[in-house]
Amino acid sequence: MARLRYWKVTAEEMLTITYDQEKLINWEIKCLKSDAERFVGVFLYRNGTPYDYESIKGVCLYYNNIEKAEVGRVTAALEKKFGGKEMQKSERIFLKGSKEIYSAAEIGALAIQLEKDLEAKAVISLEFENTTAEQLKDSGLPEAKLLPIPGE
Repeated sequence: MARLRYWKVTAEEMLTITYDQEKLINWEIKCLKSDAERFVGVFLYRNGTPYDYESIKGVCLYYNNIEKAEVGRVTAALEKKFGGKEMQKSERIFLKGSKEIYSAAEIGALAIQLEKDLEAKAVISLEFENTTAEQLKDSGLPEAKLLPIPGE
């Protein structure tokens, strides 16, 4: 079966979706400020995120043109919620060994909280494997937001 990506899913839509969590391999919440050049992204890869020559398991975030104080507040909130050991590399922060979430309700709730904390609009991307577009449509994912992955 192919890998399938959904993009531009809203936090509110996530609260109505019930997919098989074992099929979700990564997710990203990108919070865009009003000018779209400033943003914070929070993401999780099931198989770990590359950090130098190792793979780090846990929630991660990245940012662009965001003040250090605001990045610090977001990082502290994520660390309080998920735990993990904070590691930083450039504009990426890793919470090594943090709690991992995969349910639509938890991801949606996190997106809503980030929208409030950052005063930004959240856009969510989800990537699945070993499932079909039909199964995901039945779980409530909007068919119009399916973005095929080339070569899959």
